[in-house]
Amino acid sequence: MDEHFDRAPGSGRIRNPPAGSGLGVLSGDCDNTAVFFNQREPLRQPRTSLTFNENDCSAAKSAVPEDFSRGSISQQSANASSSFASRQSHDVDSIVKSSNLSATAPEFVPAGTNQCEDHNLYYDSESYYGEPTLADMVTEFLGHLSCSPGSFESDIDYITGVINSWVTTEELLKELVELIYTQSTAIPNFAYTGARLCNYLSHHLTISPPSGNFRQLLLKRCRIEFEQRDIAVRGDPETQKKLHSFVLFLGELYLNLEVKSGKGLPNRADILLSALNDLMNSLFNHPVDENLICAVKLLKLTGSVLDDAWKESGKPHMEQLIQRIETILLDATCSRGVRQMLLKLVELRSSDWGRVHDAAAASHATPDNDPNYFMNEPTFYTEDGTPFTAADPEYAEKYQEILVKQDYFHDVHGENGHEVYDDSEDEMEPEIEEAFKTFCLESERNRKQ
Repeated sequence: MDEHFDRAPGSGRIRNPPAGSGLGVLSGDCDNTAVFFNQREPLRQPRTSLTFNENDCSAAKSAVPEDFSRGSISQQSANASSSFASRQSHDVDSIVKSSNLSATAPEFVPAGTNQCEDHNLYYDSESYYGEPTLADMVTEFLGHLSCSPGSFESDIDYITGVINSWVTTEELLKELVELIYTQSTAIPNFAYTGARLCNYLSHHLTISPPSGNFRQLLLKRCRIEFEQRDIAVRGDPETQKKLHSFVLFLGELYLNLEVKSGKGLPNRADILLSALNDLMNSLFNHPVDENLICAVKLLKLTGSVLDDAWKESGKPHMEQLIQRIETILLDATCSRGVRQMLLKLVELRSSDWGRVHDAAAASHATPDNDPNYFMNEPTFYTEDGTPFTAADPEYAEKYQEILVKQDYFHDVHGENGHEVYDDSEDEMEPEIEEAFKTFCLESERNRKQ
């Protein structure tokens, strides 16, 4: 028992032991018993089936007694496996001996492969990816500013320094202008940041070739798109979308691009002022929904600044634009949503573009001379859900009615202003009072015990 005690768990077990006298033949011989347990049937079928020669199988059956053949199925399988492995090894040796291959043969190159290819290119990362270009660098900078517009102030000096080290020729400057213009009109919501970038570069780029500096080349590029406005407003949706992006970028450029004057104070580019007026007239000449939406966005963005500039120069351009909008509201077949946008725009202009007056003017404001007089007043609702504000003529009456119904004037004060409390509500009902007394008595009794 001690001799076989350290065998592995489960060793010597047979999942399907053969019935009959097979085990009796092996039980008397210790060596045969050990061989039988070590060469037991596997727990699962092999992945590949073993092929046996029928002659070999018949010879084995005639040479071995019937009882022994039934008891040693697994041993026969093991012998067959070893014989099959030996035959396979013999076949491999014969193939190796008859082969014409040599370990010293030259390297095999498949047909169609360029043998002149520089394989060192794959190990040198810089040479593999090539040198970065101006387009790659500017696109990376613009993508960063688009994702993190709040980092403009902290990163613009570094970006400008890198661009100054790259842009050293007139061709590179033109490429830079084209890249910034393309990205500013292609990336959604990047027009504002792109206009700020253009303004900063126009004052801090060191290169100034004879063909023009950065600002002059940028305005020339904008002029190319501006001259195609009458065709673009009637073009396909993609062409119209491109024009609308340009219009909004030009509006941001007018608000952010500063031109130094001889007096030292920066001014806005007057050439953009007249260009914006012509663009809006072109949009109103073809009053489809997309063109009207673009015009509304532009006027909401620049309306107050354009109105002030035209008033200073004595030009009635803003009045003319508002008249055109009113005409479109009467005649054009625009959608209901666009019609509401145009009405809100006319209302916004009538309130001086929503600007708040200074403190001196606000102190003399009345409901008659200030349309924003009731802007910050709260909105109340009647019992039936009707809203009303301080601008309502019946405001005082409705407000008093709400106060009365909500019992805001509950009589809790006496004649002299002293509060008079009514403690009748503090009395307990008889049933609750009786239960409370019982609870107190039981608590006292438990405490004494």
